Amino acid sequence: MKKLGIGCAVVGALLLVAVVLIAVAGGAYNQLVRLSQATDKQWAQVQNVYQRRADLVPNLVATVSGAANFEKSTLEQVTAARASVGQVRLPSSAPNDPAQLAEFDRAQGQLSSALSRLLVVAERYPDLKATENFKELQSQLEGTENRISVERGRYNETLQTYNSAIRSFPANLFATTLGFREKPYFTATPGAETPPKVQFDFGKPPSQPTPEKP
Repeated sequence: MKKLGIGCAVVGALLLVAVVLIAVAGGAYNQLVRLSQATDKQWAQVQNVYQRRADLVPNLVATVSGAANFEKSTLEQVTAARASVGQVRLPSSAPNDPAQLAEFDRAQGQLSSALSRLLVVAERYPDLKATENFKELQSQLEGTENRISVERGRYNETLQTYNSAIRSFPANLFATTLGFREKPYFTATPGAETPPKVQFDFGKPPSQPTPEKP
């Protein structure tokens, strides 16, 4: 009778441990689901602001191309860069493949550079800059570029929380098996997407770099 009581106690203890482990694992799993969904939601925001910029390009190109003698090569670069962005196919959820994200980031960076070049060239056309349509498009583009920087930063912050949870106990025991994998970050310097503020002052010689102190 005594052995039976001990056996029941042992079984009861094992069942209690099993229940606790299941509860802990279940809580960790639910947390990963919530964090994964938050990451996907923020990724959608990133894609939205990039799409907003791409949607501005045709009107911007059409407006600028109306200026007499505007550099044709600059317009071609912008058009080609926008086409390259459209050729990069990414999933609706946050990507797992670093190479895939790098390709997307590279294409977006090329479009950023081409748009920056366009705005620099536009500085040479006072009549173009004075048109309401161009000023409105330029303002929308600058606002979108700022939004891109903000959303990329928020995405990395959300992703850091998700990736940290995957590496933490007890989620690290089963996360990969259940399909939760670490996702790559945006690695570009924050603000690199924003076109530089360009001012032309041809009356001054170019400034010389300050020598570094030994």
